[in-house]
Amino acid sequence: IRAMGNKAEAKRLMLAADMPCVPGYQGEAQDDKTLLAEAGRIGFPLMVKAAAGGGGRGMRLVPDAVALPAALASARSEAATAFGNDELILERAVIQPRHVEIQVFADVHGNVIHLGERDCSVQRR
Repeated sequence: IRAMGNKAEAKRLMLAADMPCVPGYQGEAQDDKTLLAEAGRIGFPLMVKAAAGGGGRGMRLVPDAVALPAALASARSEAATAFGNDELILERAVIQPRHVEIQVFADVHGNVIHLGERDCSVQRR
């Protein structure tokens, strides 16, 4: 669970386990030159995300390469202020995604149930 708190680490673990992931960059090199090159490989539009982030903070939708340097600077600044960590990841933008959850409850006796799926695509912030 702790590893999943950092988007870069979580994505590296998922890729190592052959889980399908949105194409992106979650490497340790964080200089602008590397991120610009990786963005070109991923393609636009893309998302810049704070690796330690949550709640939409430190995220920027970047439509094209021209907008990327400013998005990197503002996302880094917000991430450092909000989370004390300015590490970023890049992901290909998924336009109009759905957010589907399945809640699972288990007890110490091995009993497990699920409450079905729910579409949380429209949530209040």
